[in-house]
Amino acid sequence: MVEKSFKYVILGGGVAAGYGAAEFAKQGLKAGELAIVSREAVVPYERPALSKGYLFPQSPARLPGFHTCVGGGGERQAPEWYSEKGIELILNTEVVSADLAGKKLSTASGDTIAFTNLIIATGADTIKLTDFKTPGADAKGIYYLREIKEADELYAAIQAKKGGKAVVVGGGYIGLELAAILAMNDIKATMVFPEPFCMPRLFTPELAAFYEGYYEGKGVTIVKGTVATAFAADAEGHVKSVTLKSGETLDADLVVVGVGARPNVGLFKDQLTFDKGGIKVDARFLTNAPGVYAVGDVATFPMIKYGDERRVEHVDHARKSVAQAVKAIKAAEAGEQVADYSYLPYFYSRSFDLSWQFYGENVGEPVHYGLTAGKADAAPAKFGAYWVKDGKVVGAFLEGGSGDENKAIAKAALEQPAVESVEKLAGEGLGFALKV
Repeated sequence: MVEKSFKYVILGGGVAAGYGAAEFAKQGLKAGELAIVSREAVVPYERPALSKGYLFPQSPARLPGFHTCVGGGGERQAPEWYSEKGIELILNTEVVSADLAGKKLSTASGDTIAFTNLIIATGADTIKLTDFKTPGADAKGIYYLREIKEADELYAAIQAKKGGKAVVVGGGYIGLELAAILAMNDIKATMVFPEPFCMPRLFTPELAAFYEGYYEGKGVTIVKGTVATAFAADAEGHVKSVTLKSGETLDADLVVVGVGARPNVGLFKDQLTFDKGGIKVDARFLTNAPGVYAVGDVATFPMIKYGDERRVEHVDHARKSVAQAVKAIKAAEAGEQVADYSYLPYFYSRSFDLSWQFYGENVGEPVHYGLTAGKADAAPAKFGAYWVKDGKVVGAFLEGGSGDENKAIAKAALEQPAVESVEKLAGEGLGFALKV
């Protein structure tokens, strides 16, 4: 049994860990003060690459090309970077218990890791169909995507099944991005989801209709309003078909599942305060336990702009929240305080030749502009939507925007300008945001 002690420990090896290490280095860090404890075998990387460039049919992205912090415009932190900074990497390590009062973590191998300050950056784990005891969900050839080892397994399956058929279970981010990847890899994909249209947490029916039409033009079949209820396997135990609640059966050489994720907070259930499924923190990401912070997917934090508390699963928030926590730790050591965290919700996606961004809140009345039917054989149109509440723009969406145009819709969502009429707003379209 090995006992180690550090001034700072980041638990979790995802995006937040890499950006947290960068912020510690920026704020001033002595060799041996910081450790990152991760169950993964590699140093932190930009996780969004796994559902995009990592699975491309030509010139797929590979490490060390997308280690943090390249996705945020920062330095690429390969393993040597951590060595140079004197940051200890404790990889391939599963923490099985946490004593927050005693300030120590225990690993599956029996080692103990003591800390003065802990940042919980454990992220979220994929929801699996085996969790619901779906018949046949343990068959070979059913894939989930969260970590790089899962991406490697999926990539190998895609290469082996070129020209075959795949079923994508789920119509959200992962479902849409992976259906596009499969189509790009010459695999006939069928998306299955229970909602009336894709991405219902963000898209309006009108926005969804464009993307569904575009995907169908690229050869993706979309089956809405039903769910997978069983999976059949061949004699080798490999999935061969998917049965839907509607009674339909779909042939499948492989299945990809993207039905959401749960915050990975089991270690702390009886030690911290929880709210909305996450660990409750203040505007510095400090929990109710002294010296213990929680960031990214696991944190329920004050959304100052909207006067409530929320938990946000997104890479942008992971990057920014851990930077806030590190600044708060260093400020507390100096007897100072940091400004409260003020976050503007931001989401984006890229698939095929499409690329959209969204800022703010999708509440109130949606106002669309420039929207046409999705046609995969034509250049993607530039179109968007605003959400108007109490006479003000509170959210903005744009497909195909330039860097400056995306900055303009972000500014509109942030400043919430008044709207004279929704008819005039629809007529002005993107021009409204460009004038803010």
